[in-house]
Formats: sequence, C-alpha cells, structure tokens
Amino acid sequence: MRHQRYDCDFGCPMEACVEVIGGKWKGVILFHLLGGTRRFNELMRRMPAVTQRMLTRQLRELEADGIVARKVHAEVPPRVEYSLTDFGWTLEPVLRTLQGWGATYLEKITQIRKGAA
Repeated sequence: MRHQRYDCDFGCPMEACVEVIGGKWKGVILFHLLGGTRRFNELMRRMPAVTQRMLTRQLRELEADGIVARKVHAEVPPRVEYSLTDFGWTLEPVLRTLQGWGATYLEKITQIRKGAA
C-alpha cells in the first residue's frame, strides 16, 4: 500500500525511495527510459516477462510520482510515448550504480555456481 505521508522519525527517505522505484519492474522501466523516449510496445518488447497490465500499472505510478512523463499523440491509432521527467533524470546516477552492482553480482554468482558444480 502506498503511503500518503512520510512522517516517521527514522528511515523515511529510504522508505520513500523504495516505495517510488522499488519492486520488480520500476527500476527496469526507468533503466530503459535512460536510453530515451520509448513507446509502450517498445517497453513491452524490452521486458518480455512483464504483463501489459503490470507495465501499465507501473508506468501510471511512476507518472503519478513525477518520475515519468506520458505523451499522447493525437493520431489514429493513438501513439503514446514515455520519457523521464527532469526529476526522473535525477535518478540516473542511482540507476547506473545499480546497473554496475548488478553486473558485478552476475559475475560473482556465475563464479560461485561454477565452483559448486
């Protein structure tokens, strides 16, 4: 459940961060948007394991939090594009750091699994 207020004495900044960008898909969505504006179907192709419903939900939450901008082009069929807002771009160093950590983790876990085999 999403908070309406952050008024706890300890941990609020981290709790707020995890609430906004946490979960299985939000970080991945944001990482793909670092590459520029993306259409909905392009995001779906880049994340084949996500359902259309979940992607829609996550994008709506990111939009409501001011991280992602949604632009609807008045054409038939309608074209919808998603991009990072200026505020969303402030997450770039965090996302790049997480990407680097993930690469290191993948190398390490591969070595561990090879050693266990």
